[in-house]
Amino acid sequence: MQRKTFRNFFRIRMSMSAKLTLSLGAIAVILLLSSIISIMEYRRMSDYVSNLIASNINCINIAQKLANDSDSYNLRLLAIVGEKDPALIPDVDCNAFLEEYDSLKATLDSREAAARADSVIYSYSAYMLTSMEFEKVIMNDFIDNRDWYFKRLQPKYQRLRSDIEKLNDVIYVQLKENSQTFQDGFYRSIIPGVVSIGAGLLLVLLLLVFILIYYIRPLKKMLAGIDDYKRAGRKYGYGFDGDDELVTLNSDITELIDENSELKRRLAKLREEREKFIETSSAAKEL
Repeated sequence: MQRKTFRNFFRIRMSMSAKLTLSLGAIAVILLLSSIISIMEYRRMSDYVSNLIASNINCINIAQKLANDSDSYNLRLLAIVGEKDPALIPDVDCNAFLEEYDSLKATLDSREAAARADSVIYSYSAYMLTSMEFEKVIMNDFIDNRDWYFKRLQPKYQRLRSDIEKLNDVIYVQLKENSQTFQDGFYRSIIPGVVSIGAGLLLVLLLLVFILIYYIRPLKKMLAGIDDYKRAGRKYGYGFDGDDELVTLNSDITELIDENSELKRRLAKLREEREKFIETSSAAKEL
């Protein structure tokens, strides 16, 4: 008795439209929430990785600019080898180079890249210190100038170029990793959408089964009962449990068929009484 009372306490009377609306609403809410989660996750991941990729590209551009400035200065020194004129020695803006280096290092996000950046500045310092010797060497003859340039200055320059290239390689690796992270984040962000679609399809399937079992099958049985009553005069006795409009419709149909059956019995009885009355009257006239 307590179990029945407990079950009835949580039993809510709902109409057919309310049940269908609630089912479809639940599907819509699940799809909406999962879509919002997917969009938020993708946006968060996209912003984070986009900033990393933009930082990597900026580092590559700065490193390339440092390399171009070094190439230009080195070629200008080569062009005046043997000229014996200190006034021809080109000026170099070390402060600009250091500013570019500071900007580069501030955007690096790994220890390996920072170490490579430090190697670049050390190589640049060694190269610039060596290039300052040119003011004394330039007054010597061409052979001494050439030997100084190729044997002393050029190795420092090659070391600087090598360090810049290694720094670029590290940044390219980070760029590749961040791009892969972006791709992985994209697939991870669409997982909620895929799950929601699967859950939505499952709920639609369950709703279809629910409609077939609790609405379509009772309607078919009701129609079959009505057809049996019309064709063979069988008693309509189909019944099922429920609390929606379909149960009310079945009760009304049962009531109407019972009233119709009772009316037919009364008409048949009146027809029999009329025939008996006619027979009795005919027999009385013959007598």
